[in-house]
Amino acid sequence: MVIKLTPQVQGRIGDAIAAAEVRTSGEIFCVLARQVSSYRDISLGWAAAAALLLPLGLIPLGFDPAWFPGLGDGWQAAHLSSTDVVVGQSLAAFALVQSVVFVIALLLTSIPGVRRLVTPRSIRRARVRRAAMEQFLAHGLHTTQDRTGVLIFAALSDHQVEIVADEGIHSKVDQAVWGDAVEALALRMKNGDPAGGFEAAIGLCSDVLAEHFPPRTTNPNELGDRLVLI
Repeated sequence: MVIKLTPQVQGRIGDAIAAAEVRTSGEIFCVLARQVSSYRDISLGWAAAAALLLPLGLIPLGFDPAWFPGLGDGWQAAHLSSTDVVVGQSLAAFALVQSVVFVIALLLTSIPGVRRLVTPRSIRRARVRRAAMEQFLAHGLHTTQDRTGVLIFAALSDHQVEIVADEGIHSKVDQAVWGDAVEALALRMKNGDPAGGFEAAIGLCSDVLAEHFPPRTTNPNELGDRLVLI
């Protein structure tokens, strides 16, 4: 499903952040990443494995260089000196098959949907989490006054959501409480409603922050109230 990120959608998310932060001294920051990794290494790995293993299945079928025009003429010379020629032709034909298999597998696993299927979930999760941590640090969520920054991070191509809370929150809040916010955002993103998803996640995070970190007498807005697209 195509996700449309119009100025109106981004404005709704910014308004939701501003409204949420009125209730708390915490800071909420939202990032939507179109792609956290090309996963080119995964595609190369699958292509290399396919090129090494799949052509082996031709050997029991009586693999013959003559299957390929120009690599064999079907005639066999009854002389020992012809052995090197036959071996060379066989190796060349096998290498050709491996090359074709490699290219086909690489192209197939470069298709976003296929690439997502063949990439282990643990690898996708780790790269989304790393990207979320990079954004957390890059936007200075770790420098808020009471270390109460919360990042809501969605990876569009990976269909995954991460919430990263700073150490000031870790000491008081069970990390399991973020589960509802993650599920709310993921569900609405799946249904093509990013604004509704972020609004729901922001509201749930705000409830948690308001309970443990009520507004201070002076409650400056330390981070911008907006959705960052990368």
